[in-house]
Amino acid sequence: MKKILLILAVLCLPLMLGGCASDDRAVLNVYNWGDYMDPAIIAQFEKEYNCRVNYETYTSNEDMYVKVKNSSDTYDVLVPSDYMIERLIKEDMLRLINKENITNLANIDSTALNLPFDPGNQYSIPYFYGVLGIIYNTDLVTDPVDSWNILWNDKYASKILMYDSIRDSMGVSLSRLGFSMNETNEANINAARDALIAQKPLVMAYVTDNVKNLMATKDAAMAVVYSGDASIIISDNDSLAFAVPKEGSNAFYDNFVIPKNAQNPELAEKFINYMLTPEVAAKNVEYVGYSTPVTQAVGLLDESWQKNSAFNISKEDLARCEIFKDLPSDILEIYNRAWTEVNVSK
Repeated sequence: MKKILLILAVLCLPLMLGGCASDDRAVLNVYNWGDYMDPAIIAQFEKEYNCRVNYETYTSNEDMYVKVKNSSDTYDVLVPSDYMIERLIKEDMLRLINKENITNLANIDSTALNLPFDPGNQYSIPYFYGVLGIIYNTDLVTDPVDSWNILWNDKYASKILMYDSIRDSMGVSLSRLGFSMNETNEANINAARDALIAQKPLVMAYVTDNVKNLMATKDAAMAVVYSGDASIIISDNDSLAFAVPKEGSNAFYDNFVIPKNAQNPELAEKFINYMLTPEVAAKNVEYVGYSTPVTQAVGLLDESWQKNSAFNISKEDLARCEIFKDLPSDILEIYNRAWTEVNVSK
């Protein structure tokens, strides 16, 4: 009992001396994709700005949207993709960015600014960008990888990995058939569905993050993958390469935004500005692997990044790509039905 009383006395000593120490730092609530920011950078920001960052992650734009739309939780910074930013703007869910507080906007490549989903970047500031393409093992693939058609080549049966995503895999099939990845014609969407069903016997699996292990261990010969994931895999394996098919593909832009109900928008703008500092952006690239729009950051990276085809995306490849649009709900229903039919097919 004496020991217990002594422990209680020690614990309560700060109260008797003027109160227990409390963490009264400003709090920034950030909601981002999983594994999409170097934790060391977050810790560094906390130290430099004497604040605390609550960091949560999501796995898709849609999951993020549902939580932000319906949950009582509030966030100061989100990192949605292009088409989702378009939707959030339409639904009046975002704050205007005070660009006077984003002085590092001057570091951004002009090609990543003023895009159709947010003309003038009134609501969003670029973070990372990339393209959808094919990563392949040069020891296993003997044909040219310059077209989506190779994913339908039975020579590579059970060695093909597709991406477990409606818009992405349906987009691949649509592009292969000569249609837009933002197709709204039901007959064309269904044609893309039928092509995926016909391809199904050749597919080893529909995957997401596990693509890295399957390609690294040579279990698969090729995979549909985003360039950032490809750049990380390629950096550890000389037999892997990345290609953007000649038919075109999806180019995505993930941007910082501030929700309308943000509790600390001023600190949010400081955080966004901090992430655009060249040294910070370069450090973040080394962790994440995606292409940065911060031009000065690229020059700070090791030479191996300049040679990495999945990171150093050519202007020609980007020019063949299109950005996903926020499609009307009735069109999305057609996509959902088509995707369900692909999933249940044998």
